[in-house]
Amino acid sequence: MTAHAQMSTVDRTGIEAVEPLIRPYIRRTPILDADGVTLKLEFLQHSGSFKARGAFTNLLTHEVPASGVVAASGGNHGAAVAYAAMRLGLPCTIFVPTVTSPAKLARIEAYGAKLVIGGDRYQDAYEASLLFQKSTGALAVQAFDSVETLLGQGTVGLELEQQSSLDTLLVSVGGGGLIGGIASWYEGRIRIVAVEPEGAPTLRDALAAGHPVDAPAGSVASDSLAPRRVGELNYRIAERYVERVVLVNDEEILASRDALWERARIASEPGGAAAYAALLSGKYRPSDGERVGVVICGANTVLQWS
Repeated sequence: MTAHAQMSTVDRTGIEAVEPLIRPYIRRTPILDADGVTLKLEFLQHSGSFKARGAFTNLLTHEVPASGVVAASGGNHGAAVAYAAMRLGLPCTIFVPTVTSPAKLARIEAYGAKLVIGGDRYQDAYEASLLFQKSTGALAVQAFDSVETLLGQGTVGLELEQQSSLDTLLVSVGGGGLIGGIASWYEGRIRIVAVEPEGAPTLRDALAAGHPVDAPAGSVASDSLAPRRVGELNYRIAERYVERVVLVNDEEILASRDALWERARIASEPGGAAAYAALLSGKYRPSDGERVGVVICGANTVLQWS
């Protein structure tokens, strides 16, 4: 494993430094034009979501102890860390809440990680993972609120700018790692719009309060977009670079998931389809000629064949 100096800030320079380090381990995901909207197909990333970028960044920029790595996750982060650990030959333990979908549990186990159910909510799993880390000395890989994770997720923005010229990008938000990384890459050069479930408005509530606060966690996308609160680092980035937050309800998220399948044969999970729901529902209305992009960020779901 290659040792690499830790980065201290999340910015374009850091993202550019991380990209060649993780490039041998990640996919350059394609874009697709869907009725004039540019879709960044990040669900095609290894492990089924963008999270592999941050996972590899963490593992490649730290010395990993013999006890391996540990992470808490609603599912996608756990799958990504498990995949990265498998590729690098490292022991891995993943803590998840009871709401994690069967598809994500199966993927974590398929990558050879030890899977532990740690309570009913992400916060419960996170606290259990901290106890494990303290007792074993394993490297804790944060899902969204760390510099390394944000730098890795920021490479989505680096790639997308090389692939397409946009005015606006819509990004689903849970803990804020994806939007924090992307916004740090663009640095206000395009409009960044956050999209959250009405039942889990972590960023909206934080911006209203002036700091991260506990938010509800009830949504059809709760296994990917419903941590207790948005990350501190991500909040500060969003406060600076995110233009607005759009809330979509569960019906709109599911309609977006169905539309992605019908229009483009994209099998997205609910959290991955949330950003597109802002367009379909009319809650974000582009102006004439506005070049709009949407990140389709995850597809760890179960297909039901008729």
